[in-house]
Amino acid sequence: MKLGVFTILFNDLPLGEVLDYLKGLGVEAVEIGTAGYSISNHCDVDGCLESREKLEKFKDEFKKRDMFISALSAHGNPVHPDKDYAAIHNAGFEKSVLLAEKLGVDTINLLSGTPAGGPDDKVPNFITGPWPDDFAKAYEYQWNEVLIPYWTKAAKFAADHGVTKLAIEPHGNNCVHNTETLLKLRNAVGKNIGCNFDPSHFYWQGMDPALAILELKDAIFHVHAKDCVINEHIVKRNGILDAKPYSAFKERAWNFRTVGYGHSEDEWKKIMSALVTVGYDYVISVEHEDCLMTREEGLSKCIETLKRVIIKDKVKVMWWEMRAEG
Repeated sequence: MKLGVFTILFNDLPLGEVLDYLKGLGVEAVEIGTAGYSISNHCDVDGCLESREKLEKFKDEFKKRDMFISALSAHGNPVHPDKDYAAIHNAGFEKSVLLAEKLGVDTINLLSGTPAGGPDDKVPNFITGPWPDDFAKAYEYQWNEVLIPYWTKAAKFAADHGVTKLAIEPHGNNCVHNTETLLKLRNAVGKNIGCNFDPSHFYWQGMDPALAILELKDAIFHVHAKDCVINEHIVKRNGILDAKPYSAFKERAWNFRTVGYGHSEDEWKKIMSALVTVGYDYVISVEHEDCLMTREEGLSKCIETLKRVIIKDKVKVMWWEMRAEG
């Protein structure tokens, strides 16, 4: 596995300066935001699509530092009931696919999105239970009438342009938010739908990330490194669902933390071991969203921890096999 960083963390700095800084920390790959909620100042998407000179200049930033792009990120809601809003996010997705084709990148990180509960609704509806029956009907509408048709078309568009891995990130408030819903969409659409696995989202929803990894297997296309702390005294009083702003750290049931500040290194070793078990051998990309640490401190501490727990080289031949061959 290789160490990566989602560069949107340094959106205020030029790409070259960011890459030099990350290279100094031992980072080998970067994830670049290109659309939706993940628009980055590090890539002029339209410019790279329109100008070969701009495209080559962008690619050269990575080549001369011996780094590579692990994925483009276009997290958004292309199934939003506001058609204009959805169209913007869909256009961003399609441009990201076209750019990925030119860059030779086969992975795009995404959210499934959340439609309305019916054709006449005006806002997204995240459904958490089947009763009253209105919600069960809305759930069927979302999946069968909106979500599966959209991603079937999107997956074909991506495949036609050489992008074989649409890595949907399970996330609360999205139809794909856990292990089961990710596999549900993958089974309905095809094998080029997979997962951008972020352990923090599994932790706060009460799941065991290592067990989820063993269930997802080769559906895992990309991995984020982000932790989560559960405030048990609040959970016992109010439950885990929490719509308070992230800035209300002390009042929230859960909060994003840098790796090692929500769960122990032993937990992260289990996660890395599970990833190797299912054959994942790609990038662990740091996404820093810890509101108690500066980005520099949070990133450096995260990288320090990851260097201790990442399994860089999977064993290809076991010792007893070598002995037998000898």
